[in-house]
Parts: sequence; structure tokens; C-alpha cells
Amino acid sequence: MSTSEKSKKTRVQFATRLGVIATTVGSAVGLGNIWRFPYEAGTHGGGAFMLCYIFFIFIIGVPVICAEFLMGRGTRSNIFGAYRKLAPKGKWFYAGYMGILASILILSFYSVVAGWTLEYFVQSVSGSLDLASMEEYHARFDEFSTGNWRPVLWTLIFLTLNFLILVRGVTKGIERMSNILMPVLFVILLIFCINSLTLPGAGEGLRFLFHPDFSKIDSGVMLGAMGQAFFSLSLGLGCMTTYASYFSDSTRLAKSAVITASLDTAVAFLAGIVIFPAVFTFGFSPAAGPTLVFEVLPSIFHSLPLGAVWSSLFFFLLLLASLTSTISMSEISIAFFVEEKKMSRRSATVLNTGLAAVFGVLCALSFGCLGDFKLFGLTVFNLFDYVSSNILLPIGGMITSIFVGWFVDRRFVRDQLTDFGSFRLKMLGVIVFCLRYVAPVCILLVFLNSIGLIQL
Repeated sequence: MSTSEKSKKTRVQFATRLGVIATTVGSAVGLGNIWRFPYEAGTHGGGAFMLCYIFFIFIIGVPVICAEFLMGRGTRSNIFGAYRKLAPKGKWFYAGYMGILASILILSFYSVVAGWTLEYFVQSVSGSLDLASMEEYHARFDEFSTGNWRPVLWTLIFLTLNFLILVRGVTKGIERMSNILMPVLFVILLIFCINSLTLPGAGEGLRFLFHPDFSKIDSGVMLGAMGQAFFSLSLGLGCMTTYASYFSDSTRLAKSAVITASLDTAVAFLAGIVIFPAVFTFGFSPAAGPTLVFEVLPSIFHSLPLGAVWSSLFFFLLLLASLTSTISMSEISIAFFVEEKKMSRRSATVLNTGLAAVFGVLCALSFGCLGDFKLFGLTVFNLFDYVSSNILLPIGGMITSIFVGWFVDRRFVRDQLTDFGSFRLKMLGVIVFCLRYVAPVCILLVFLNSIGLIQL
């Protein structure tokens, strides 16, 4: 029996079709959909950005998801093992190390923001977030985030929640929780959408979001849409490769990739429908930026009937989105520790959580007592964010595209995407073309712009 056949027989798999979709969509959906997407859309003109975003989701996002899926399902391995099995004589496996490093860095600072979300959820439920003015919300967030022990405490509490899900394993932990969390997330989003559409500024908000002004489409809008499409889907980390290694042989990879990209985009659109009508109703800028979640929106909720209820629901929504993302990030390194270092799942989960906790505490304190400690002019939080988002993720995405597009056996790609010829995939040639040419060029442009080597 070959190594591949043994791994198929011994490797745990997602139990249901719903589990496949819930986990992969959960991996893609995160704070970036609900916070970063509205900010990017607001900054780049609304409808024009939306049009470009949809275009890039399907010419970059879907092909790269397919590439990660076929690497994972085809090798039944973690991201490091997938590269090593597909190119045993090459050095491609270093890309696996890069994905593992990026996942731990992102998990560290992401957990800090998730901790803020947890704090604001508790404050909303208790009624202590009911303040009188925008200035008070700004002062409250500044006081909290620059404090030392509370951000650290909430970061560690969030990581503990993450640990309790992951330690239960793939089917009992990740799949079961994703099957619960993702439907709840969509229901809460729909409730918010219905409420936002009743606001006086709903028409103006929807026009801003869905009525494209083609004169605003320039290189900045295109680049912003490319970057958001890539980062929104968690590409370049190995999340999708790791999750796909738990897919059954009957899972149709290309179809699952399209569904994942479509539902991830739907969450971003719904978030826009939630936020922009409220922003226009109460006279705030649609490009409010990082202050949107923790200052602008709480102020808006205060102005609504049952404001504490809406605030509680919103921060619970953010908490769910945070958890589904951090679970998938954590699984990248956990799978590596279990399969390559022969650790038990509990030990691997403890190690992953411990690393994230140490780095997460440093990130949390970089807003307070470690604020003056900087490397290359950046705080620990900003350094981790910059290195992972602007360097490791784009390079990882380019390597995945080039590796699958040019170096993986074309028959292997075809067999994985067509279930060994059980059906004809008309878009196979298009997917390979995008992986070979379109995705690497687009990702390279985003990468060079993000590190300041070019200005488009």
C-alpha cells in the first residue's frame, strides 16, 4: 500500500458536505469582510470598487483556492507536507514553513483585535458601552486599548476559547463549531440588513455601494480591489490546503471553490448593506477606517432604539467571524506539528496556543507599555501585521500559483479538479491560465505596491 493510500485510510475527514462549506467559508470570512471591506469600499468610491472586487474574486480568488484545494486533497497533507510530496526533490517546502510562520504571526495580532471585540461585547451586554458622544467612544477605546492588563486578559480569554474548540479535533471541534457558527453569523447579518434598510439613509447608502461610477475606476481602485479579494479569502497561508486535506474523495473541488468565494463575497456585501445606510443616516464618512468598528458604530447604535441590543449582536457577530478565522489559522501549524513532528493533537494545540499567547501579549502591550519599543520603526503589532500581510501572504500566494500552474503535473491537476475524469470541467484551461499568468502578475503588483516599490 502506498503512502498516499495509507494517508487516505488513516486521515480524518469532514463528515458532511455542510461541514466542507462551513469550514472553508469560515476560514475565509473574518474581520476583514465586516470591517476592512466596508472601509476599502468607502475609500475607493463604493460601486466602482465593488465591480472590480467581484472581477478579481473570480480571476484570482477562485483559481488560487482551486490550487490550494487540489494540493491538500491530492496529498492528504498539511501545507509543508503537500509541497514536499508534490516536489520531493525541490525546495518548495520552504513555502510551507513560510505559511506556518505567517499563520502564527497573524493569529497573534488577530487575537488582540478579537479580544477587543470580546471586551466590547461584554460591555454592550452589560450596558456600560452606552455613552453620549463620539468623543466619549473615542476616549473609551483609547483608554482600553492603551491599558496594559485588560487587553492582555481578553486576548488570553479569546485564545482559550480558540483552544477549547481546536483540542476537540477536526470533526468534533472544527467542523461541529463551524456548522453552528456560520449559519448563526449569516442570520445575524440578515437581521442587521433588514434593520439598516429601514433607516432614512438606506437609499443613499445602497447607491454608494451598488451604483458604480466608472470614472472612478483607476489604478488605485483596481489595486485596492485586487488586494482585498486576495486577503479576504485567506490565500497564501495554507488554510485552504490544510482544510482540503480533510475533504472526502467525493468533494468537487472547483464547485467548492466557487461556493466558498461566492459566500465570502456575500458576507462582505451584506456587511456593506449593514454599515453604509447607517453611516449615511448619521452623517459619518464612509471611509471612517479603523475607528469604524470601535468608535463610529457604537455611536450609531447608541442613536438607535434598543441600541444595546444592536451593539451586543454586532460585537457577537464580530466574535463569531474572529473565531472561524483563528480556528483555521491555528489548524495550519497544528496539522504540521501532528504530522511532521509526531506530536499528539493536544500537545500541538497547546504549543500553537502558547506561541500565539506569547506573541499576542507583546502585540497587546504594544498599544500600552511597549508602545515605544519599535523594530524598523514599527510596534510589535504593526510589525507582525506588515510582515505577514504585505510580505508573507503575497509571496505565499504567488508561489502557490506558480507551483501548481507550472510545476505540478497537469494530469494531477486535471484528476483532482475532475474527480479523476468522472465529469468534464470546461473551465480547467481557464483556471490553469489564471494560475500561470494572471494571478502571479496581479499578486506581484499588490506586493510591490504594498511594500512601496511601485506606486500605481
